[in-house]
Amino acid sequence: MDYVIRVFVNPFDIPALAWDTLLRQQDAPSPFMQHAYLGALHASGSATPETGWTPQFVTLWQADVLVAACAFYIKAHSYGEYVFDWAWAKAYADHNLNYFPKGVAAVPFTPVPGSRLLAVDAHARKALLESMLQVCQKQDLSSLHLLFTSPNDREACNAQGLLQRQTVQFHWRNADKMEGIPFVDFDSFLASLSQEKRKKIRQERRRVAEANVQFRTVQGTDIRTQDWDFFYQCYERTYLEHGNAPYLSRAFFQSMQDHMPENWVLFIAERAQQPIACSLIAVQGLGTPNAVAYGRYWGALERVDCLHFEACYYQPLNWCIANSVDCFEGGAQGEHKMARALMPVATYSAHWLAHPAFSDAVERFLERETAGVDNYLDHLAERSPFKHQEPQ
Repeated sequence: MDYVIRVFVNPFDIPALAWDTLLRQQDAPSPFMQHAYLGALHASGSATPETGWTPQFVTLWQADVLVAACAFYIKAHSYGEYVFDWAWAKAYADHNLNYFPKGVAAVPFTPVPGSRLLAVDAHARKALLESMLQVCQKQDLSSLHLLFTSPNDREACNAQGLLQRQTVQFHWRNADKMEGIPFVDFDSFLASLSQEKRKKIRQERRRVAEANVQFRTVQGTDIRTQDWDFFYQCYERTYLEHGNAPYLSRAFFQSMQDHMPENWVLFIAERAQQPIACSLIAVQGLGTPNAVAYGRYWGALERVDCLHFEACYYQPLNWCIANSVDCFEGGAQGEHKMARALMPVATYSAHWLAHPAFSDAVERFLERETAGVDNYLDHLAERSPFKHQEPQ
């Protein structure tokens, strides 16, 4: 089957309707792969050549129909990826080889699993991946990395011989482990936990309440410009406190307000009717059995004991229960999330390295790393925060 390959340096040159229609056909669509989200990263200056993200969106067409597409970037560094390959870059440098530039198929600054190889079928997906490898070879890139992939992505990458890598995230499910039914309210969620974990969460929530902090929840178009302004003030401060400039600009979030308001929920902490902190989550599929929420950003102007846990976990989980959201993805890293009933799950990436000797070395490294991740997941599973099933 013949495809016309087109590579775009500006996502806005790809019709939004065609991109989003293709996205909806995938096994793991997310709001972060929507045309408006990727376009906002570009238009706001957040993910551009100036910040080390050079777009080379690879697309396949049949006549005027988009049949496959990928958000592909040429990278001059490894920041904002959350799948860490700095040791690989150092090994290249130690042998007087260039690891950068490299190719990355990912959503910038967004460690959320989802479809990366958008395609109408497996044949088109295979052709898309082959086209991406050709782009890497023609541009003399050291490697190709597909980050936080979906099952269909992994199947295509395995068929092409790419190396698979596992990492660990922590996700919460809206289901009682013993009863197998969704939680009715936050108390029913607490009742599913062990006594120790239940007591700890109540203590943490009580500390926030005793500090006279209340929360206001705003969603979608009800999030006002002044709310977004306050959020950005908190978001920016979080980065600056760690000595870094924020990845995302205020203009990016303005685009979210303008073009994707339905995908956002903001939890604002207030004391004496003044906002002091907030957390922002993304949502998809509200009103469907597979609705998902994604923990994304948080920040505070005042320090209150346990406020982070309340803003980033307990308020979102309570909202998820009330709105019948099936899953809350807590983001990258953090074993502390298990105490809040976010359980470990494996996430995946796929890698191709042009240099044969380094590809072999990385393959051996990944065999050892994967065994370590599997053992780590087994170890974490033994530390479940939930009640144990009583023997009959």
